[in-house]
Amino acid sequence: MAFADQPKQEILLPVRGSLILLSLTLALVLNLLPLRGAALVFWPDFIALAILYWCISQPQRVGISIAFVMGLLMDVGHASTFGQHGLAYSIMAFAALALHRRLSIFGELKQAPQIGLILLLGQTVILLTGLLDGSHFPGWNFFLASVTGTLLWPLFSSLLKLPQRPRSDSDAR
Repeated sequence: MAFADQPKQEILLPVRGSLILLSLTLALVLNLLPLRGAALVFWPDFIALAILYWCISQPQRVGISIAFVMGLLMDVGHASTFGQHGLAYSIMAFAALALHRRLSIFGELKQAPQIGLILLLGQTVILLTGLLDGSHFPGWNFFLASVTGTLLWPLFSSLLKLPQRPRSDSDAR
């Protein structure tokens, strides 16, 4: 019974491009909300979460180029160094694409630590590019957003799967 530990794979409906576009747009809006204080420190990077989700579940439709464009939009929205988020999101998308077969066999809870490492990698790239540009070290609480994103991953990925789940016969009545 070696297969008893593996989660039951569900067959999802095909994804519409409009769902991907809507999720990335909502993630951009959530990232650009004007936050202050503790909310800003703990606020996860929703664009990174959305890109990671789509790179894992739909690698043929969302990849490094979309991640780079979303990063450029974030750079414009945050008035940060142009290309800073683009580079970080591209590296995170590359990692997710390289690991998408492995990650897709795990459930959301088992994916979370691996997603956390990818988020931490992205934040490290943002930090290093900021430091190279002359910014000051923001403190170690800068990385708390990766922790929040890791904890939010199971809920976030479950929400993005909802429109893809087939309706059961009892729901159709």
